[in-house]
Amino acid sequence: MDLFNKLKNMRILLIDDDEWIRDSLSLFFEGEGCNLKALESAGEGLKMLKNENYDIIIVDYRLPDMDGLKFFKRIQESHPNAFKLLITAYGSKELLSKAREMGIHDFIEKPFTSETIESSLSRLIKESSATEG
Repeated sequence: MDLFNKLKNMRILLIDDDEWIRDSLSLFFEGEGCNLKALESAGEGLKMLKNENYDIIIVDYRLPDMDGLKFFKRIQESHPNAFKLLITAYGSKELLSKAREMGIHDFIEKPFTSETIESSLSRLIKESSATEG
């Protein structure tokens, strides 16, 4: 499977208050021809998701205005089919367990590389294709 050919037809939303992460992932995905929108806060993300749909939503756990779990809880009903990834530098078994219970598809610990995100998305898309087919 060529991940980036699949991702070119998908819309990706990234919410992280770390400017370096937003800029790095924006450059990475845009360099591969993918549509990534990077935002700084959960509030901006909630506003964006009122009017637009995204196939993949990647959210940092610790944001200034709301944690990533609360964010995913707020969009659970309006965006049930989006792939949801939580990224954090504060991983714990308890947080991982809560994330899984909420239907978050993957949990990525900081520091991470573009390859980490790439392999996570590749696995999620393969699993989704297998269940659809």
